[in-house]
Amino acid sequence: MIHIKDLTFSYTGSPPYLLYKINLNIEKGAYVSIIGENGSAKTTLIKLILGLLHPLKGTIHVSTKKIGYVPQMMETFNSQFPITVSELIKCHMKILKIKDKASVDRCLNIMGMSKFKNSLIGNLSGGQRQKIFIARALIGHPDLLIFDEPSTGIDIPSQKDIYKLISNLNRNSSITILSVEHNLKAALENSSQICTIDSGNISLYNIEEYKRLTALKN
Repeated sequence: MIHIKDLTFSYTGSPPYLLYKINLNIEKGAYVSIIGENGSAKTTLIKLILGLLHPLKGTIHVSTKKIGYVPQMMETFNSQFPITVSELIKCHMKILKIKDKASVDRCLNIMGMSKFKNSLIGNLSGGQRQKIFIARALIGHPDLLIFDEPSTGIDIPSQKDIYKLISNLNRNSSITILSVEHNLKAALENSSQICTIDSGNISLYNIEEYKRLTALKN
């Protein structure tokens, strides 16, 4: 699904590099959580995968163009903007040139948010808004969903509900999930693999491998 070879990147175009000669393969159907310290280039990596940034050296190959992206909710949008849930999703449909009007109802239904179709997005709770942004990302039937800290600014009960929905999309709809995470507990409970970024280097572990590694360090 995602194949990265010898990727090197810095915003200045010169050393020190945020990412240096990294290699990463994420298979179709995986649920991978990316963890690391603040400033370790987690968000930079997903922006490179999305094509929003370009490598200085190396290559990134993504085997599908059907990608849904859910950015950090605090950066997504001004919640006071007077737009309904339906209007928000229809704007995204126009960008993707999707004309199937049933897509709005389909995606809202998947997230259990159909009754909020005509609600102002700014009147919803943080958890409800995040479900709407995930519904928006489902427009176009993505093969890959990329999240940037999906639980930021959301209460604990809503976090559990959202991770359950994301996990269901992975397991029941065969959507590959790549998620930048600060919520390690949720990452361990829901992911199939953990990707760590440390000092520009990257490693990929299955859950049991990661648990053994952290147990040894402690």
